[in-house]
Amino acid sequence: MGISTFKGGVHPYDGKELAMGEAIREIRPKGTMIYPLSQHIGAPAKPVVQKGDKVLVGQTIAEAGGFISAPVISSVSGSVKAIEKRLTPGGVMAESILIESDQNDEKIPGFGEKRDYKSLSREEIVSIVRDAGIVGLGGAGFPTAVKLSPKEPEKIDYFLVNGAECEPYLCSDYRDMLEYPERLIGGLRVLLRLFPNAAGKICIEDNKPEAIKKLSELVKSEDRMEVLSLRTRYPQGGERQLIYAATGRKINSSMLPADAGVVVDNVDTVIAIYDAVCESMPLVRRILTVTGDAVVKPGNFRVPLGISYQEIIDAAGGFKEDPEKVISGGPMMGVPLFKLDVPLVKNSSSILAFLKDSVSAEPTTACINCGRCVSACPENLMPTLMMQSALRKDTARFTKLYGMECIECGCCSYVCPAKRPLTQGFKEMKRRVNAERRAAAMKAREAEGKKEGEKK
Repeated sequence: MGISTFKGGVHPYDGKELAMGEAIREIRPKGTMIYPLSQHIGAPAKPVVQKGDKVLVGQTIAEAGGFISAPVISSVSGSVKAIEKRLTPGGVMAESILIESDQNDEKIPGFGEKRDYKSLSREEIVSIVRDAGIVGLGGAGFPTAVKLSPKEPEKIDYFLVNGAECEPYLCSDYRDMLEYPERLIGGLRVLLRLFPNAAGKICIEDNKPEAIKKLSELVKSEDRMEVLSLRTRYPQGGERQLIYAATGRKINSSMLPADAGVVVDNVDTVIAIYDAVCESMPLVRRILTVTGDAVVKPGNFRVPLGISYQEIIDAAGGFKEDPEKVISGGPMMGVPLFKLDVPLVKNSSSILAFLKDSVSAEPTTACINCGRCVSACPENLMPTLMMQSALRKDTARFTKLYGMECIECGCCSYVCPAKRPLTQGFKEMKRRVNAERRAAAMKAREAEGKKEGEKK
């Protein structure tokens, strides 16, 4: 069964009981749909429609803007209303395509047609995944076709399905595993065809026994698949932590999982791959959890990309009273929301709403050198020293302390009795270091260009 966990981490209250028993429900959109062109890591997509154009469900409305990029697909039929900047759940303004739905859900030809993946070549499968606009739906948003195209696919030993879902409150992947296990296994079959020497492991935390039992039964006859039960601990679903727990292999910020012979995708991503390859359905929807003590009817929803967060909250019965805190994503790594007039994007995993903001209510005090952050850090870093560098804006020292290895999981901030904003400080320092590196690289290119000019 392999190693069951990793060193460090924390055990926050998981809050999953609020929604994990709620079956997935469908939401139909009512208002204008908004599709940001940056819903993934890499270059923004480029519009291939203009104002006034008629579009169908499954139609590409923006093509990939580079190798590391992904197209954007319309989830409704209707007409293009505008292309303009709109606020995203991440709090930034991004160029977006606005589509007024005609409520007819008219689809492109071939949408939903069955397809035998065994008749497809490796290149055809990867091309289908790329054209379907699939990215990592666990939150990172890395273009999946790029992940499925390592230089030497025959050297991939493991394909890991990340079913840990370690963030508190989130349970959409759990519902996926219970309600659509055959589609998950079907997606893994497709992926193992791409990596002929890989073993497929569906990795699930042991606080989800029903999912472990159901999937274990279904993979009994699969020669290259197994279900791996992992100890419940945050951030067990972090890519580095999952790889170590499942294989005993370690990676760092300078490596890709493929460098260690591993490829990882989360549950909903694998199901999206099945839908695209076997059912001819590009990525036009995702599953997310809507929960928290401020929500009237917490639950899990299948929602079309581009729908407003407000519409999703309305489908969950609205709020009991005005919440003090609303988060896009999980409580450990999510982003606070200041308005609900933002669109659901590919990496929107949940909406959490709480009556009280327990974090901001507690005052920050001086570090007492208790060392709890050091014990909790899953990357074995020294948050106390890193924070000293952050306060001084000393990027050189921060780098020497391996600060760039921080995965921004929030464990250090969670256990800190002084309530210091450690994770926020490290995020800012990583941005500073990356900005300095980009500036240095640009300066070096300019100097090289000057030398070449002088030689001529």
